[in-house]
Amino acid sequence: MKARLIEDGGAAASDAEQFFRSPPFLEAEAATHTLAIEGERELHFPLIVRSIDSSGRVDATSPYGYPGADRAPDDPPDPARMDWSETGLVSIFVRDRVGARPSLAGGTVRSHVHVAEGDGGVRKRLREQIRRNERRGWGTRLIPGRQVEMGDLRDFERAYAETMARTGAAKRYLYPTSYFARLLLSERSWLVLAEREGVALAGAIAAASDGYLHYYLGGTADEALHDSPMKNLFWAMIGLGGELGLPVSLGGGVNPGDSLDKFKRGFANAEVPWHTHEVICDAEAYEELSAAAGAAPGGFFPAYRA
Repeated sequence: MKARLIEDGGAAASDAEQFFRSPPFLEAEAATHTLAIEGERELHFPLIVRSIDSSGRVDATSPYGYPGADRAPDDPPDPARMDWSETGLVSIFVRDRVGARPSLAGGTVRSHVHVAEGDGGVRKRLREQIRRNERRGWGTRLIPGRQVEMGDLRDFERAYAETMARTGAAKRYLYPTSYFARLLLSERSWLVLAEREGVALAGAIAAASDGYLHYYLGGTADEALHDSPMKNLFWAMIGLGGELGLPVSLGGGVNPGDSLDKFKRGFANAEVPWHTHEVICDAEAYEELSAAAGAAPGGFFPAYRA
């Protein structure tokens, strides 16, 4: 089987009905190419092709989130049995869809994503805290992405930025206004806000893709931490998932078993695997670059970017 690159900004893999491959999302993530894998029916992955320092070589990564490919084949192709020579890539890091059917054979189970199928998995204690917040004046608003006004977006940005500052988030997660605005142009996106006395102090972006309603990005303003209105946001997203007939993918923690992971588990009644694929396309170049970078084997992929 042969693989090739199409310089089209991910267009050949795009699907307006699936958030993580929708044109607005691919534009926000600055996708550059589509990876096409031959077969009875071609398989397409959106990619971001990147230069590797001053080596004159390139590698690629999927956009953020859970983009995978444009379908989950019954018999996923094995990267080890593929001819990558036409791509010119040293390596590819693929973020797959959520679920048990990966787009490529093998790969790594990176984590297990907590899933709420209806509200039956929400713990009693959390239900009580949600009702308590409602008695204190907290309410939620669900706004379809294309109907979001700038004031609502600014409120979300503030809550998100304060959360990233508290957690010492990496630069990768510090997005400009234009990024959020592009995301919300997708027909499969919603902005969910938690408000008290008419002021939005927590927010989340919910996105429908590949059979799930996903919690994508969110945060809480510093002054609202005591009430933890994210509980009310998750409750609202579970309600939206019910209306759409979709289970809600809440993600996991930064690390398995951390406080964020435990918090999300409190809303879930299932979990599903999430795969990544660490593909070496040019073994000789990969080893050469890794050795030059002094990278130890194993761990971060690709090793020369560790």
